[in-house]
Amino acid sequence: MGKWFPRIYDIAMRPIERSGFKKIRTKLGKEANGRVLEVGSGTGINFPYYRNAIRVDAIEPNSIMREKSLRRLERARVPIQLSNARAESLPFADDTFDTVLATLVFCTIPNPVKAIQEIERVSKPGAKVLFFEHVRVEQPFLRKTQDLLTPLWKKLCDGCHLNRDTLALLKQSNLEVTEVKYYYNQIFVVVKSFNNKSNKL
Repeated sequence: MGKWFPRIYDIAMRPIERSGFKKIRTKLGKEANGRVLEVGSGTGINFPYYRNAIRVDAIEPNSIMREKSLRRLERARVPIQLSNARAESLPFADDTFDTVLATLVFCTIPNPVKAIQEIERVSKPGAKVLFFEHVRVEQPFLRKTQDLLTPLWKKLCDGCHLNRDTLALLKQSNLEVTEVKYYYNQIFVVVKSFNNKSNKL
């Protein structure tokens, strides 16, 4: 990941965060309970919204993003442990987490299928798995626009795939999707699911 993108991320996102994303993050933060894993915590934008977590383990592979998140980490209302790790190789034991949260991160993960498998592994049977992502849209003109812009967008925004169909990947996984809610002309989606694996004997 380049150095310029993480440095301007908060400034670039500020208008849309204020206009609607803050409300979404607030709701998801309240739903995250017990021991929580946050995948791709970025600049720590979700840290202020945790209320019911016993502890949050946040992973972020980008050093600049991690550094920028420290101020929010220090002001968080719950204990947060920040780690340098990637979603495809999570440094946690099986069946560790009660809740997993990922927001606006799956567009940049190089191997999203492996990341979902790792989430399944480290979360407990029945654990809540919550996503807020932008996704490939159904509307033909917007979908074509996403496809055309993605090659350049990936270069400018450090690997972000505008046209990644994250929702389809989730539906093909062992996670049980229970709720899907769209925002902003179906470009953004909140997906609520749970880990459908069986208890180990």
